[in-house]
Amino acid sequence: MSTLIEEAVSRQRANFNKGVTRSYEFRIEQLKKLPAWIHAHEQDIYDALYGDLNKAPFECYATEIGIVLDEVQYMLKHLQGWMKPQRVRTPLTQFPSQCFRLSEPYGVVLIMAPWNYPFQLSLAPLVGALAAGNCAVIKPSAYAPHTSALLARMVRELYPDWLVTVVEGGREENSALLEQRFDYIFFTGGVSVGKLVMEAAAKHLTPVTLELGGKSPCIVDETADIRLAARRIVWGKFLNAGQTCVAPDYLLVQSNVKERLVAAMKKEIRRQFGKEPLENKNYPKIINEKHYRRLVRLMEDCGILAGGKTSDVSMKIEPTILDQVHGESPVMQEEIFGPLFPVLTFDTLKEAAAFVNGREKPLALYLFTKNKENEKYILSHVSYGGGCINDTVVHLATPHMPFGGVGSSGMGSYHGRESFTTFSHQKSIMKKALWLDLPLRYAPYRKWALSVLKKIQK
Repeated sequence: MSTLIEEAVSRQRANFNKGVTRSYEFRIEQLKKLPAWIHAHEQDIYDALYGDLNKAPFECYATEIGIVLDEVQYMLKHLQGWMKPQRVRTPLTQFPSQCFRLSEPYGVVLIMAPWNYPFQLSLAPLVGALAAGNCAVIKPSAYAPHTSALLARMVRELYPDWLVTVVEGGREENSALLEQRFDYIFFTGGVSVGKLVMEAAAKHLTPVTLELGGKSPCIVDETADIRLAARRIVWGKFLNAGQTCVAPDYLLVQSNVKERLVAAMKKEIRRQFGKEPLENKNYPKIINEKHYRRLVRLMEDCGILAGGKTSDVSMKIEPTILDQVHGESPVMQEEIFGPLFPVLTFDTLKEAAAFVNGREKPLALYLFTKNKENEKYILSHVSYGGGCINDTVVHLATPHMPFGGVGSSGMGSYHGRESFTTFSHQKSIMKKALWLDLPLRYAPYRKWALSVLKKIQK
């Protein structure tokens, strides 16, 4: 396997070095292939995602297919402008000259995708890689075998293997890939594996983007619209059965509105998922038994305000609200990545901010409030990747803003122009004129040269 992977990477690098991928026309041609294939095979995508995660068609389109299509359309609209040299100001000390930046592709990039949104999180980075003029190796997650097989088939039908290759498999294939020298690595997944990826990349001084995760808080103060907050929190938390990197991981609610919010959330769970969520055919399952058992263990020793039922047969867990939780509880020691929602309380907003800041920086934060001062306080006092005010999750569903983490929740970002920038090296160029050559900088230095230089640099 290692030899086959090495040959695939070498083949891509040899063809990249020929310069075929650099032209605007070539990049646009490759991008246009994706929407046509997706539309023609939409049902196949639904079937694959249902087989892996039990996702309903609406959820498949809203959270996977639609986001990829939006990314492609945004790239097609703006790529030509982004590829042009970007003029920048030139300091007076360098007169006469002009300065500009050129975006050039890195070369051969590795995209390592997770299992929770296996279609979107494989192809959205690929859109950026192709737009920037790279060749790419995609490694889908072995935990989502139906989607992995579909991606392999799609790439074979759309692209020559010297441009895009899908490597299927598990840990052995991951290890073999990380032994190779890539020009860029884009990884989406957990913190522990992200560290291994970064360690492997360091051996070749390969730049990386790490889209990780963490415990993303959802803060609800006493001024919030409780009914609407409950609806949007329940939707964002239990989307994909909580298996979303930016899902609210725990709830921080002001003490005097806790009972009202929990009651409203219970109503919303029933409204959105029915009386028996485990029997709802559109409610996603946990990806595999390992993760299912982990989540079941996390519920132990917690009070249950809603849900709590499980099915070993379907590997589903009801949307569950947990009580009697504190900062040292097992459920607060790791990213939950499932439909369990611990509830903690606070009395003052400063207390809530201190609780969040006492932990690793989260990938997302959600604040529900009508108070502008409270909004301003959280935005200025808490560090996190991104988030929403009075909503959850939807901040990542736009190509107009970069998406990424900070600290242990990740490094680097993508979506829209940021994807193009991520997969491009920004080459800085200064073009000096030939009609004038000032003698000031050349040795031997005159006594008056330093004073003249200081005046110019002011």
